Amino acid sequence: MKSWLSLALLGLSLWKVQALEVQIDDSDENRQKCAGMYSRSAWGGPVEPFIETIFPNKTVEGDDDPIVSLVIFEWKDQDLIGVLPKPDSLQKELICNDENVRNGLCNDTNLGEWILSPNATEKSENLIITQAIHLKSAPPIKYLIKKTGYYCIAAYGFNTGDFMGVIEFREAYGELPATQIPKLPFYGGITILYAVVAVFWGFLYYQHRYDILPVQNYITAILVFLVVEMLMTWGFYDYLNRHGSDVAAKVLLVVVAVLNAFRNSFSFFLLLIVCMGYGVVKPSLGKTMVYVRMLAIAHFVFGLVYAITSLLISPDTAGPFVLLIVLPLAGTLTAFYVWTLNSLNFTLKDLRERKQTVKEAMYKKLWWCILLSILVIFGFFFFNSFSFASASDPDYVPFHWKSRWFVLDGWLNLVYFADVAWVAYVWRPTANNRRFAMSDEIAQDDDGGFEFADVGAPDDSDDDEEANVGLKTANTRSASATNPTSAASQPSQNRAPAKQEPPRDSFDGETIFAVGEDGDKFSDEDSDDDDDDDRRGGEGSNLVGRKK
Repeated sequence: MKSWLSLALLGLSLWKVQALEVQIDDSDENRQKCAGMYSRSAWGGPVEPFIETIFPNKTVEGDDDPIVSLVIFEWKDQDLIGVLPKPDSLQKELICNDENVRNGLCNDTNLGEWILSPNATEKSENLIITQAIHLKSAPPIKYLIKKTGYYCIAAYGFNTGDFMGVIEFREAYGELPATQIPKLPFYGGITILYAVVAVFWGFLYYQHRYDILPVQNYITAILVFLVVEMLMTWGFYDYLNRHGSDVAAKVLLVVVAVLNAFRNSFSFFLLLIVCMGYGVVKPSLGKTMVYVRMLAIAHFVFGLVYAITSLLISPDTAGPFVLLIVLPLAGTLTAFYVWTLNSLNFTLKDLRERKQTVKEAMYKKLWWCILLSILVIFGFFFFNSFSFASASDPDYVPFHWKSRWFVLDGWLNLVYFADVAWVAYVWRPTANNRRFAMSDEIAQDDDGGFEFADVGAPDDSDDDEEANVGLKTANTRSASATNPTSAASQPSQNRAPAKQEPPRDSFDGETIFAVGEDGDKFSDEDSDDDDDDDRRGGEGSNLVGRKK
């Protein structure tokens, strides 16, 4: 469910943009807030990155003076916060109070502040700020980021349990959090890659525009769509970086969600019809195509409902009714998987039995592509399982925050791009596409004879519109050699239909679609060469090909 994972991450990224301003208070979950921060030199930007903490001034009756102890530090310097009261103590003293002043752990001038270890200023890699915030008149506290790191703000109610503050993590480059900014150049780069593939495909499509198979039209559509979808995803993150989370950002999120759901369904649809042999083994799928389209539409609808639900309902509030949304999507996904694998195996078996070695090699490449993708995905998940097993370690996020986006989203997009590029290469438009698709390869028997068959006319197709194979003529050369008199005495009306069959070039030893030596020329030139071959005719021009 790779695409739905990516879509959920898009929604999560929007939530994180809103979380650039987070609340801090005395609750366990909000007592400490941390985030990765890049220096200005890392990504550039018009301003110096900073962390600003604001405690709204609190109206207090009488002489009460509520104080909040605040500390800002980089994660690697956390060992410098707090001191052990005794060498054999197991727990540090963190806050400078009257007792710790009497024990000599801190000075009375630092009352209400966090205790730092001796020489913490010299030992720390980054600046550590500790202050006692008087809520009656609390000024904003600004912490400038000089080095890239994982920074934390911790607050403790020194003499009050009721306080609330707001923390802003401001990056130099814009509004995106540091964990999301790598997606901006990533989606920009992958958009360019898809555009390059689409340009090369478009050149070949135009070059052989009069010899295009129906399945190649579907591949053209998905390549154009992928360029648009990746561009919209890049635009979504770029808008968030420039303007933050607003109404327009939410609209863009919905658009990207719809495009992502459509890509998922279209990809499964295209892979299924390719594995069925559409355009190469079968000229049409007949009624089966209707069922495949219905499954793709159902998968799109269920996927869109799942995506919208995941954005509107948090996992904490989700109830058992979520299964009513997940199960239909899982059902259509399973149907695609089973149908695709069975269709690919059936196509390979059919081509192997009919000794169509060139087409079989073509579908074997697709089989290896699918197998390799599955192995990469499972291998990566297996590797990540060890990584996520230590997610409860406090040091896990501080040391992996830069790469988490790639683990969760980036590498899946690279695997998908590799699969699309490979399918586009194997099924690329070349010369004699239709001739290759609508003709059967010459099959050689063990005794040296030849068998060949031409695909029947479309009018003779069955319910699946798969062309019927014509009658086979075995050992043609040996038959004509043993009985030349009978061959010469055949009536003229028996020889006439054979002359109507146009001569074909050889398919043996050529690449997938490029049949003949002029596979890389323009279609107009190919047609001229075909006319010359038709005029020459003769035994050498029939399927087997003339010897040079």
